[in-house]
Amino acid sequence: MATINVEDGNFESEVLQSSTPVLVDFWATWCGPCKMIAPSLEEISGEMAGEVKIAKLDIDSNQQTAMNYGVRSIPTMILFKDGQPAATLVGAQPKGKIADWIKQYS
Repeated sequence: MATINVEDGNFESEVLQSSTPVLVDFWATWCGPCKMIAPSLEEISGEMAGEVKIAKLDIDSNQQTAMNYGVRSIPTMILFKDGQPAATLVGAQPKGKIADWIKQYS
């Protein structure tokens, strides 16, 4: 499964109402570290299909959702489980660390 794009308008239906845990990557087009982790998130999305859904939210276009969850620096990844934030990981991280983090909290 590929990553999906979410925005303020569909955040509730795609993330908060999901029966599967959702990792939301808060990012921006101008963010170098965000671009660095994008391929890892795509790979994790395929490798962990059915276990977790990976969603990307552009903070420049969707400022309200980013503010609602206190995103102050990017990349910030928040893992949502049962409609609630379960864990937060800030900064570019290696693929293995991201995958282990997902397994720990999902």
